[in-house]
Amino acid sequence: MRAAPWLLAALAVSMLAAAEQIGKGASPAYSAASLVNNASNLAGGLAPNTIVTLYGENLAHQTRALSSGDLRQGRLPTTLAGTGVRVLIQNIPAGIYYVSPNQINLLIPADLLPGPARLQLIQDGRAGPEVQIRLRPAAPALYQLDAETAIAVRPGGVLATPEFPAQPGEVVVLYATGLGEVVPPLAAGEIPRAAAPLKRLSEFRVFLDGLVVEPSNILYAGVTPGFAGLYQINLRLPATAGKNPEVRLAVGEELSPTGVYLPVEPN
Repeated sequence: MRAAPWLLAALAVSMLAAAEQIGKGASPAYSAASLVNNASNLAGGLAPNTIVTLYGENLAHQTRALSSGDLRQGRLPTTLAGTGVRVLIQNIPAGIYYVSPNQINLLIPADLLPGPARLQLIQDGRAGPEVQIRLRPAAPALYQLDAETAIAVRPGGVLATPEFPAQPGEVVVLYATGLGEVVPPLAAGEIPRAAAPLKRLSEFRVFLDGLVVEPSNILYAGVTPGFAGLYQINLRLPATAGKNPEVRLAVGEELSPTGVYLPVEPN
């Protein structure tokens, strides 16, 4: 699954639970290379509190998405009722957004440390392979409307598109995952109730066409209240912003992928 056509589509796919008999009885099959950042759909973009997607075969016997009834005590469930699917990372159950025979959307626990880690999927007592992954301190990636366009919300909740672009001087809200630790820290699967800025805010940068945006134009960078693993950047577009600039995020030395553009039309 590529980027969300709107803010939450990549977090929990809007599909009704449906029984699937395909592959029933077979063991789950996947690899470290089939675990990707949910926003970029690229392998290697893994960090604590990052929404990721695991692709494979025989991952579940049915298709089911997270619903409000699955939430308990302000946290994501570690299994969706009736699916029997859990994903363990360093033996810590990951929060689950969506399961299907070929795809699982999950949240890497926020309280893990960067470095090597083990991931294993268990489905109704059948264990998939234990694979080695590596968590980075941050793995920034922007959610997108399509293969090239970042999701950016203009004033009044209007979505910036090539047909209705933002303008220099406007404040737009960008959405991302993988921006790392926040203050106060989050527990595994915790759904933040309030704003919490990045812990490494002094190392956070936004680039437009390769030029660093002045920190004073970053009005907020942190978690999105109400959504586990989702971050937002409230950005005032510089007066000098050009037409449809490439936009990238950086946390320290970790950069979001290239080739993502922000719909902007200079005055």
